[in-house]
Amino acid sequence: MTVITISGLPGCGSSTTGALLAEKLGLKFFSVGTYTKKIVREDEKIEKKQTEYAIDFWKTKRGKSRNHHVAVEVLQQKLAEEGDIVIESKLGIRFVKNSDFKIWLKAPTEARIKRYAQRDGNHEDKAKQQLEEKEKMERENWKRIYGFDYFDQEKEADLVIDTSDKSPEKIVDIIIKFMGNKK
Repeated sequence: MTVITISGLPGCGSSTTGALLAEKLGLKFFSVGTYTKKIVREDEKIEKKQTEYAIDFWKTKRGKSRNHHVAVEVLQQKLAEEGDIVIESKLGIRFVKNSDFKIWLKAPTEARIKRYAQRDGNHEDKAKQQLEEKEKMERENWKRIYGFDYFDQEKEADLVIDTSDKSPEKIVDIIIKFMGNKK
């Protein structure tokens, strides 16, 4: 049973990469970000752009709640124990204990801003403001809740990939090659 955890900086393509990797390997896929956005959609009953959901979630009582984040942690671990899954999670490298492969994706800030702008159909100035706001909220809240900076997970990863000049397909190819070399 294979468990792959994908994490990284906001805007590096972890959700896209995780879904594509799961599809290519015939594994299940779970994204904490998608799960969280679904909760916000159901709570608010209005449509927003992806980044707006993430930012708004951190402003809610649930978003700031340690109990919510621990429940998501438990859910991820339960899914990992069932196996044959790719889990995309900002905290997955630290909290998915039985992960066979821990992948960290990164890219320079400018590349991530361009992705946010393109994905959400915003001007780059707005995308920059949203990226900075989201990163700040995530880092501050998770440091308050868990006592560590989630960016430090890069040091715990089995593989670190700079995604700034790579397509999702190329990133998946790099991961699959890495996995093959580790078996």
